[in-house]
Amino acid sequence: MDTKDNQFPQFGLCLNNEGYAASLEVGKVYRIISDDDAASHGYIRVIDESGEDYAYTANRFYLIQLPIDVEKALLSHPTDIKTTPIQ
Repeated sequence: MDTKDNQFPQFGLCLNNEGYAASLEVGKVYRIISDDDAASHGYIRVIDESGEDYAYTANRFYLIQLPIDVEKALLSHPTDIKTTPIQ
């Protein structure tokens, strides 16, 4: 992970899944993929419930910066990220 990756929030808490109930679950933490082109249009790229990355409107998520140890743990198990609820 380089310095640029550390500056970009790598996780987002889903706040709104309207129209995407099968792809996003409110209250879950999802991995965010840096995508400058999507960001320039008000979108962020997210690994959703399908396990694939898709662009969603940024206002559907609250971007969070996790402690580095937590990020490392989540990133070492990428398939578990999309199913990790906030409790």
